[in-house]
Amino acid sequence: MTRLTGLLKDWAASDFAWRFRTSPPVIFATVVFLALVFCAAAANWIAPHNPFDPATLDIMDSRLPPVWSDGGTAKYLLGTDEQGRDILSSIFYGMRISLLVGLAAVLFSVTIGVLLGLAAGYFGGWVDAVIMRLGDIQLSFPTIMIAFFIDGVAKIVMPVAMREEMRFYVVILAIGVADWVQFARTVRASTMVERRKDYVAAARISKVGGARIVLTHILPNTIGPVLVLATLGLGVAILTEAILSFLGLGMPPAQPSLGTLIRAGNDLLLSGEWWISLFPGAALVLLVLSVNMVGDWLRDVLNPRLR
Repeated sequence: MTRLTGLLKDWAASDFAWRFRTSPPVIFATVVFLALVFCAAAANWIAPHNPFDPATLDIMDSRLPPVWSDGGTAKYLLGTDEQGRDILSSIFYGMRISLLVGLAAVLFSVTIGVLLGLAAGYFGGWVDAVIMRLGDIQLSFPTIMIAFFIDGVAKIVMPVAMREEMRFYVVILAIGVADWVQFARTVRASTMVERRKDYVAAARISKVGGARIVLTHILPNTIGPVLVLATLGLGVAILTEAILSFLGLGMPPAQPSLGTLIRAGNDLLLSGEWWISLFPGAALVLLVLSVNMVGDWLRDVLNPRLR
């Protein structure tokens, strides 16, 4: 306990903590992000309704406006959709799916990108050439096209009965495959710098294996840029998933994300039910904006040239 208290005191006195305390916009963005994450994680307990339990839905409550509009009711603060589902509860549950997809996709792309970047930067030669050329080819295709390709391959390979169940993993794969190159290039550049330093030469003289040198010596020195890219990549991944879901390539209606909710409401905009897509869209904007603000701040803090 005493050691933990000492670590907390050291962190509070650090330059990192001081720069955080003196950045009100970043504090506000962090509070908003943590609040949204809490609402998504605790949706089962804090959501007024379970919008995906058919037994609790009433078709007579469909398309009700928000509580402050004519015809609104306090039972549904932000109104309901065409199936009678509570919009506020749908946002909580949908935000959970969006965050899970974004985090899993970033973790997948970070893992692939870091491993390939370490290999390219440390070994060089034909290994570097092959990996970087693959990255160049990857960057020549937009994310949407890659998602179309992976979705098409998944539909061919998987049985019809499994397509809806596996859509979650297909979306993660599509986003992760599309975003690994930026991590690989960043880690490759850092690795090429680190491998020329004296501590790496000393490790080689001591007969330390190449894999151990890369994982225990070089990798820790590349974590800073990767952390910044991963934070910014989370917002991009969430937004990409929303775009794919809006286009019909993302999450199915049975597991709706924020993008799926926006798509469902978009079909009813001309009918006057603006709240069905507006509120999920506002939640998506707040989520992505808060993540990007924190990521931009981390980039400034961890960049020694800006100190």
